[in-house]
Amino acid sequence: MTAKAVRRIGRRFPDYGWSWPTGGLDQLLKAALLSDEDAAAACAARWLDENDIDLVSFREHRLLAAISDRFGRKLAGHSAYPRLVGLQKMLWTKSRMAMREAEPALKAMADAGCMVMLIKGASRIALNASAQRGRVAHDIDILVRPQDMQTAFDVLRDRDWQIASGVSPQYLRTRLPSLRSMNFFKGSFGDIDLHQLAYDGSQQSNEDDLAIWSRAAAAAFSGVGVLVPSPADRIALAIAHGGLDAHTHSDWLVDCAVAIRDGEVDWDVFLDIVARRGLAAAAAVALSYLALGIGVAVPDGVLARVLAMADRTGLSRWSAVLQAKPRTDFGRLVWLSRGLAKQLRLKRKSGRLQQEPPAKAWRGKLVGRKPPAARAPLVFSQAIAGPQKTGDIMLDVTVRIAVPPVRRRIEMEINAGDDHVARLRAMVISRSGKERVLHFRGKVRLDGSQQALTLEARPSRQFREWNDAAAVATYGALPFQLLSAEFSPAG
Repeated sequence: MTAKAVRRIGRRFPDYGWSWPTGGLDQLLKAALLSDEDAAAACAARWLDENDIDLVSFREHRLLAAISDRFGRKLAGHSAYPRLVGLQKMLWTKSRMAMREAEPALKAMADAGCMVMLIKGASRIALNASAQRGRVAHDIDILVRPQDMQTAFDVLRDRDWQIASGVSPQYLRTRLPSLRSMNFFKGSFGDIDLHQLAYDGSQQSNEDDLAIWSRAAAAAFSGVGVLVPSPADRIALAIAHGGLDAHTHSDWLVDCAVAIRDGEVDWDVFLDIVARRGLAAAAAVALSYLALGIGVAVPDGVLARVLAMADRTGLSRWSAVLQAKPRTDFGRLVWLSRGLAKQLRLKRKSGRLQQEPPAKAWRGKLVGRKPPAARAPLVFSQAIAGPQKTGDIMLDVTVRIAVPPVRRRIEMEINAGDDHVARLRAMVISRSGKERVLHFRGKVRLDGSQQALTLEARPSRQFREWNDAAAVATYGALPFQLLSAEFSPAG
């Protein structure tokens, strides 16, 4: 690649240096990444002098794990050293437990014929097992091909992995073709993000969705055969997932530096990905910081071409620069501007993969007067006997629900065995906590199998443990009494 001069990067908006890490975050990244050991150790010591490990966020903890792994006992003379060692051991233990929970599921997917690719932090650990001492991976991100998504989903469902959103497996299984990713958890530490596409909806490229598989390499993750992205893909993925997230986490920059320093990056492939995925501005922020702020050997020609691409992106460049700026540097105006830019990106991101009839929820309406019915114990599920008919038919459902004194959504579903029938939703604005009687009406399709329908309460989101009364009141499934379920011809 022909070398090109790299233009000066300004530190004022909207140039890319405005979004570089500053202050304590910059110190931590330099402690983790500077090639000069003495300079890096000085940055680590200065940060420890000026900050309390117990008062900083998980973002800093993740970088402190990398610093502890890098320097070990070289920092033993610092008063914070025992706490630093304890933090690293705690984070390593949680990462190892997350990996241990995920291993049987990954093996089952492979045994079922799925091609499984690890992305983000898990891919780095698959390439170098010793990296788990300094690379926190409390969640395992896995990518499968769209044709394997149903198999991978069934593996997780059959092994009692919980869907984080709170919907039922029946509902989610019907929506698989239209979902890019979903989160599952199990036990105290298991956390898997299952993707069928590696990038979000604002970074689409059908050609590259296929090419990422052809460039992948074989690796092993705790004895399970997996694939990992090529070095160029690992850098592009790190930028795509972390570069527009206001440094909620910052070890993605460490992942980029590690991939670059390994010296096997096909930069032509990287530039092609950046162009296809619309990542130029985010890549300009990340690579200019690594090259000019840290001294990572990004080829001048590559950085110059990334900057040239980014400079031509117009107003989207402003949006990306706002989203890349660390949130600890936000003023009020930056916060508002970034929020608008992020919402516009999320709107593009949320597009469905496949066009399909919208799954409209049945909206609950308050019943003015309670229908006469004997009061019965409240339950979380109730069978509804269906008529011996085939085809479309209307169903009217009336339920009594005791609502906690909070503003919240009420979520219910109707399912038939493994099949999803309908989703029922209502919104409670008042915090009075009064009992509600709700009426839902919608169309169902019967297949003549005489299989009973099941009305069930669902949480609006899932938690590992439901021991927080406030969380239960706001998000938990609400028990109900089924007052009536009446079928009528579809008009």
